[in-house]
Amino acid sequence: MALAVHPPRAGIASFLYVITGVTAIAGFLYGYDTGIISGALLPISSEFHLGHRMQEIVASAILVGAVLGALGCATISERIGRKRTIMTVACVFFLGSLASSLSPNPHLLALSRVLLGFAVGGSSQVTPMYIAELAPPRCRGRLVISFNLSIGVGILVANIVGFTLQDVWNWRWMIAAAVVPAIVLFLCMFALPESPRWLAENVSLDQARAVLDRVRDNSSDVDFELGEIRQVVAEGGSGRRAHWSLLLEPWMRPAAVAAFGVAAFTQLGGLETMIYYTPTVLSGAGFGKSAALLASLGVSIVFVSMTAIGRLIVDRVGRRRLTLVMVPGTVVSLIVLGAMFKLGMAKTQNGSLGLVVCLLVYMVFNAGGVQVIGWLMGSEIFPLAIRGKASSIHAATLWGSNLIVTSTALSTVALLGPGGAMWVYAFLNCLCFVFVWRFVPETTGHSLEDIENHLRAGKFMELRMKRATPPNR
Repeated sequence: MALAVHPPRAGIASFLYVITGVTAIAGFLYGYDTGIISGALLPISSEFHLGHRMQEIVASAILVGAVLGALGCATISERIGRKRTIMTVACVFFLGSLASSLSPNPHLLALSRVLLGFAVGGSSQVTPMYIAELAPPRCRGRLVISFNLSIGVGILVANIVGFTLQDVWNWRWMIAAAVVPAIVLFLCMFALPESPRWLAENVSLDQARAVLDRVRDNSSDVDFELGEIRQVVAEGGSGRRAHWSLLLEPWMRPAAVAAFGVAAFTQLGGLETMIYYTPTVLSGAGFGKSAALLASLGVSIVFVSMTAIGRLIVDRVGRRRLTLVMVPGTVVSLIVLGAMFKLGMAKTQNGSLGLVVCLLVYMVFNAGGVQVIGWLMGSEIFPLAIRGKASSIHAATLWGSNLIVTSTALSTVALLGPGGAMWVYAFLNCLCFVFVWRFVPETTGHSLEDIENHLRAGKFMELRMKRATPPNR
């Protein structure tokens, strides 16, 4: 008996990219609101006469809110759905940006950035998960990494604003500019569907099918995927009723270790120190204000470029393999960077140029490696019933690590010098390589349900790269 062939339906791929593009605005806001402090911190410090400790508090306040937002949005995304949670986050982005720009003193600025951080943390919890639950396995990596890419674009735009408009806009206008994309995100989300996985768990399989019909090439794909979803819903139950203690069960432990470990190492490797404090650290090493801001802009350009390259290749090269290839480059570049600081090379023209080049090389390997899989792993390796709660802990782990690094960066530089700080980050990147080698499997090409079935069967580390047909363009 011949099998019926269902031709691909026009517009499916385009609609997926529309969904990804709209939700990536949340990533842009995340990047802009965290990155704008790099250029704004110097004028803020000048206006409010801040010491280095208060500078750390103002810069890291957003991360306190991010931890709270990541944890708080777990329950929200399970109860009202992924789509409406993103809309809620857009409203908080608007309020936080407005409040920060109007703050009359550094204490209210720090509190306003905590509110802004709630939106940043919430977006990092729900957006990758939403995209992953809508994306087909063959291109899930590149679609979820669009969130990473938009973070980089947000950071880049923040640095362009900080560099080119430093004498035109004051820091308040720099921060207030984020209200516009927040409004755009809120309005555009009305046109997007809910996650089919959330609908299958909490509403009905019929509504889940209706969404899958809009984002899959043919009905055979829909039937097969819906069957997998039906099975895991039957085995795992609803995310609303799943308890946090599920994460402590032995069969869940490999996924928790892999996801939370990768989340921590994406920050402990020093990336955010480079993004937040490049102008401040380089100014302290002898760079002029414009040169320091220009170097920070270069860091952002490399971050965006390497994230874009990682997005294009991650579904072909693999998550684990890409990370293991790139991390050694971060270690070597940080060791050399630390040595250059120790030797005082920033005080000579050739030495300062070499220092900036080395900084950019570090960004090539870091942004193109572990940063690519940081949010991706948390969105795809947890079972459906616990995915909302687990992804919130994953995001909180990432933001908690970010908070530790950011709130101690300038103190570490003051204690050990810039060179000593770079060597600390080099050691942490060595640990990252060992961790990924030992605890992280290859999930490329596997459906979310296939990953869950391997985890339940105790075969999580047996996951190997599964070749998939190229996505339709």
